[in-house]
Amino acid sequence: MTFNFDQWVDRSHSDSVKWNKYKQRDVIPLWVADTDFISPPAVIEALHKRVSEGVFGYGTLPAELTDLLVERMKNRYGWQIAPHWLVYLPGVVCALNLAVRAFTTEGQVCITPSPIYPPFSQAVTLANRTQLQAPLIKSADRWVMDFNALDGQLTGNEKLLLLCNPQNPGGTVYRREELEQQHKFAQQHNLVVCSDEIHSDLILDSDIHHIPFAALNPDAEQRAITLISPSKTFNLAGLGASVAIIANDELRRKFIRQQKGIIPSVNILAYVAAIAAYRDGESWLREQIAYLRDNRDWLVQRINAMPGLSMVSPEGTYLGWIDASGLAVDNPYSFFLQAGVALSPGKDFGDDRFIRINFGCTRALLEQALQRMETAILSLN
Repeated sequence: MTFNFDQWVDRSHSDSVKWNKYKQRDVIPLWVADTDFISPPAVIEALHKRVSEGVFGYGTLPAELTDLLVERMKNRYGWQIAPHWLVYLPGVVCALNLAVRAFTTEGQVCITPSPIYPPFSQAVTLANRTQLQAPLIKSADRWVMDFNALDGQLTGNEKLLLLCNPQNPGGTVYRREELEQQHKFAQQHNLVVCSDEIHSDLILDSDIHHIPFAALNPDAEQRAITLISPSKTFNLAGLGASVAIIANDELRRKFIRQQKGIIPSVNILAYVAAIAAYRDGESWLREQIAYLRDNRDWLVQRINAMPGLSMVSPEGTYLGWIDASGLAVDNPYSFFLQAGVALSPGKDFGDDRFIRINFGCTRALLEQALQRMETAILSLN
């Protein structure tokens, strides 16, 4: 079956956060991380069928979803998980906040990469914990964590390591030896590890494979909370279905205790969508990845040809981290917004010299946005 990822869906008059932020302005929104693609037909059909029942009372966790996830982890990663390890949640962001509150106390330290998806730092701040940042450095055109930069800063009060793989915003898919370095660091300092792997299905290069941190070895499995979701993979973010995989019984109890009475259950339509996506969405996903790969390759070529901009080719996600430090402007985000392109400001991620672009859109829209960016840059000269 062939799916049309060039199909334009006008979301400007919908409830879309992405498109409403700049409503009634001539601005192309390439910021928040959802795509403009129609979700898999199987998902839409399953939702129609469920909605046609006409009754939306309290629901129970479908056993089929758990079975699908157990099978998926085994088939894709060789990771044998147990059904009772799964904790269902309405989002990965709330899971980050639960992890910070469950595994640290006030005054204790969380280690986060930098730059990083903003909710990582926000979770630490909201819980009144201390944050220590492990910088990402560019090595062989990839963004990798530099634990050596933490030498002399560690006090023994560090309790939680927050990871992101594939990395957001850098797009790195960590190799086994890099994950083993992360594990060695966590083991040496006795850290619980919360690994956000929400983009793990979106690996753009066929010769690169995602490896869950927890699947490295038994010790990694026992100290890890792995966060996954169909939301980015199948463009289901507005429905809200995610899962934390926690093998360690004590860690899982602490995590669930923080959830009780605060975090709601996953809604019934989100369960329906997740089952349909994982069961019947693979052919759609393969074609989406091919489309995103072509978008990525074309985007990297165009950005690196623009004066003042450079961009490492992301190995995963549909997000690009653009270095605008060579551009003669004070605020790259504001500069391109004035030109009619809304990107994510690098300051939110920890580095205001950068901007993040979402290339999960039609090629025609991406072309229009890049033309505006190029015109704006040329106007500086």
